[in-house]
Amino acid sequence: MTGFSKYYWGLIIIFSAILSCFFPGCSNDSEYKQVDFSKSAQTASKTVHAAEPQPELRMAVAAMISPKETLSTYKALMDYIGKKAGYKIFLIQRKTYGEINALFQKQKIDLALICSGPYAGGKDIFGIQALAVPLVQGKPYYRSYLIVNQKSRVQTLADLRGKIFAFTDPDSNTGSLVPRYWVALKGETPQTFFKETTYTYSHDNSIIAVARSLVDGAAVDSHIWEYYHQLNPEYTDHTRIIKKSIPFGSPPFVASLAVPLFLRNRIQQILLSMHSDPKGRQIQNSLLIDKFVLPMDSWYQPIIKMRREIERLRKKNANGIDKP
Repeated sequence: MTGFSKYYWGLIIIFSAILSCFFPGCSNDSEYKQVDFSKSAQTASKTVHAAEPQPELRMAVAAMISPKETLSTYKALMDYIGKKAGYKIFLIQRKTYGEINALFQKQKIDLALICSGPYAGGKDIFGIQALAVPLVQGKPYYRSYLIVNQKSRVQTLADLRGKIFAFTDPDSNTGSLVPRYWVALKGETPQTFFKETTYTYSHDNSIIAVARSLVDGAAVDSHIWEYYHQLNPEYTDHTRIIKKSIPFGSPPFVASLAVPLFLRNRIQQILLSMHSDPKGRQIQNSLLIDKFVLPMDSWYQPIIKMRREIERLRKKNANGIDKP
């Protein structure tokens, strides 16, 4: 971040209360947020005989949306997976994508819905396998939307030069990598192109920041923008899309390689067959998902190529020539 200005204090006031409520002690891996979704099914009555302890799965949803929205949006999906698989589900939340990735490396997470960027560039490093990808409007893809306030005079990316811009997460594909790539194609970096930049750490926070004119522009996940625009357009109605990226493979549902293969296969089949089950179809409809499908690595190659191109352009702009 290039430094806080008076414009950011409004953004901080809005978001800090939300973030602090759900991410106490984020620097300590032993204190990550856990929510036991099996408790909602428990009754107050006492049983005479103690039941066998239910096996547990630790599940994370990368901070693509704010913590409060994550709970309300994905609870039903997690309940469904847990019930079908016969496991108690614990939701683990962290502020950044990087923290989720680190927990995977330490084998402290079993399942997760993660951003496409970290998956494309680090699936082997993090020890994860993509089980399924959501199909939305018949396609396993999503895009980055460059948005500005509805009343803004900004029409193109070039018009955002010298303005205040919001990224989502440093490791986000649509919320960080794509706009950095667009700026790199102009021979610049975010530090030289924008007046100031900040991180909101979720796409809905970025939408709100633009809608309330706390920043001049932001790049957000097309699925999340469309989700809110259809179901709760309070803020998206105050934004305008001025640029769309090429399509990338949608954020995948992944499992740690530490999870036994039989269990990975079981959960994969649960996801792939959800649309055939009335309850599963209802949950998917609420998320605007058609169904889950098997992933293909080719869907994520454009992300890898974009990263390489940013690095090539960085070296070219720094030295005036291309380096091997």
